[in-house]
Order: sequence, then structure tokens, then C-alpha cells
Amino acid sequence: MNVGERHYRTIWLSDDGRSVDIIDQRWLPHDFRIETIGTVSGIATAIRDMWVRGAPLIGVTAAYGVALQMADDPSDEALDAVWETLHETRPTAINLRWALDEMRRFLKPLPKEQRAEAAYRRAGEIADEDVGLNRAIGENGLAVIKAIAARKQPGETVNILTHCNAGWLATVDYGTATAPIYLATEAGIPVHVYVDETRPRNQGAQLTAWEMAGHGVPHTLIVDNAGGHLMQRGAIDMVIVGTDRTTADGDVCNKIGTYLKALAAADNNVPFYVALPSPTIDWTVHDGLNEIPIEQRSADEVSLVWGKTAGGEIAQVRISPEATPAANPAFDVTPARLVTGLITERGIAKASREGLKAMFPERA
Repeated sequence: MNVGERHYRTIWLSDDGRSVDIIDQRWLPHDFRIETIGTVSGIATAIRDMWVRGAPLIGVTAAYGVALQMADDPSDEALDAVWETLHETRPTAINLRWALDEMRRFLKPLPKEQRAEAAYRRAGEIADEDVGLNRAIGENGLAVIKAIAARKQPGETVNILTHCNAGWLATVDYGTATAPIYLATEAGIPVHVYVDETRPRNQGAQLTAWEMAGHGVPHTLIVDNAGGHLMQRGAIDMVIVGTDRTTADGDVCNKIGTYLKALAAADNNVPFYVALPSPTIDWTVHDGLNEIPIEQRSADEVSLVWGKTAGGEIAQVRISPEATPAANPAFDVTPARLVTGLITERGIAKASREGLKAMFPERA
């Protein structure tokens, strides 16, 4: 995505050839900051404290974390230790485990003196692969948007609702849910995006809205509870979201609040699509509700909010009584029966065991 006059990925190798540069998403949309990370502990902090977030980007960041470890200590013990350290940072996103497994699988057979260079090379390949997957997801999702546009009057807008941020900032480039939107805009299809604010961390308000503005996509920010109302009024043509983990049977684990959007979409006959690269599919899990661990985050994320003051300072304020406890599950699970289709890099699959096996027969 372009920021100003320059194209950025969300993560890249620093000029020193060892450290990693990231866009620090904690400060968006008010300040665009790049951080350089040169240690495994720094990578763990960036993932855990959401300097970077989004399942695909978390995975790529972890891959570079393994490379940093191999540059310091290429032993088997260090490889296993960095796997454990990074795996525990965010338990729900399956891309994290996938990337760590892939790095360990790739590096274990190699002589120790070759591991550092090979680790950086493989991490870079994983980043490049993510971009290709997302571009393909965009092309497949674009077909859905074109089909909706074809049923409308010439020039009439396709209205899309999205939740959280499954955009460029959640991946290395393009995004998952946003990739079809960006390609539709480039193709001249008039689209308008309703952006859920996505409490408690407000990734929709802070990140997706910033992306839409930067890409020139018409959009409107809405409170999380407005989506059902808009669907009842016929204002939404389709919903498209991302996912942090999707089961082999098509259940979708995504940012908290996704399930409620799917329920409203089903009740109002609005197609509900999920965009995901294949590394987000957990082929070992079938019952999403009972098998996927749901990350429980700090109550402070609910009780405290960050924002820009009238004086231009970035500040945190409390919005609830200090004595009031808060629960903060980060994700929920949408049953496969509520999902119209899974937009993957290979095409659009039915949200079912049969649908996914037909799309990925090598996993059957």
C-alpha cells in the first residue's frame, strides 16, 4: 500500500541485513512510525502487544524472529526454544504456529553453520508468498463484487461491510478481506465500505478506515452495533471479513463481534464471505467452538481507550468506573452454516469439510 508517495509492506528486512523493520500499528491513524527490531524478545513483544497484528502478518513476523535467533544461536535447542517463546505470544492465530512449524521443518535438517542465512531467506520467501496469496484472494473476491455490481444499475454502488482489520496492515500487502475491495476500486467498480469500529481495540476505526482513506475508497465508520440495522434497511450488499483460524469443517474464528454480523447477515439474506489464505486453515481442528483456544486479553483494553486530544497529544482515558471489572475475549467463532463462502487463493470454497477438501484435495 502507498503511504504518501512511497509503497510500503508492513514488514521488511532492515538495511543492516539482520534486523527487521515494521510499521508500528499502535500509533495509527495519528502517527506513522517505523520500528526496528533486532532481538527475539523484541519480536515477541511486537506480536504480544500488537505492534503488529493480523494472523498472516503475525506469522511472517514470527518467521523473522526465528531468523534472528538463528543469527545468535543456530543450535537445535535454540530453535526449539524460539518456537516456544513465539508460539505463546498469541494462541489463537494459526498462521503463527504454521510459520514456526515451517521454519523449524526447513531448518532442522540443515547444518548449523547454514541455518542463519537459510532462515532469513525462508522468512523472506514466506513474506513474498503471503503477498501472492492475498493478490489471488483479491482476484477471486473481485469476481463476487463484479457479480453483485452486474445486478445493479450502471454506476450504482456496491456497499460492503467489513469487521476489524483484515487489510494491508494485517498481512504483508493487499490484505485478505480488503484485497477484493482494492482491486474493485482499481477496476473502476463503485464500492463503498461500511467500517465497523471494532471495539475494544478499534482496529476498524483506527486501521481499516485509515487504509480506505489512503487508497481512496469511499467509506463510512459505524459503531459495531449498527451493522444489523443497516442490513435490515437493505444498505449492505455483502459482508466480507478475515479470519485468524478456520477449521477443516469451515468454522471461522475471527475478531470478537464477527459472529453477530454473521447472524444478522443470515437473517437478512446478505451474503457473508470470509477471505483467507490456506495457511489460516487448521486442518487438525473440526469443532471451532470447542477446540479453538480463545485469547483472553487485558481488561484495560475495554476500560481504557487511546485517542488524540484537542491539543494534538496521543492520550489514554478511562471510560468505565475504576471498580468495574471487564471481560475481554479477543475472538469468537462463526459456525460454518452462517458462511456463504470462503474466498481462498484457489477459488471460493463452500464452508464445509467437503468444500475445503475439494479446493485442497492434497489435504483429503
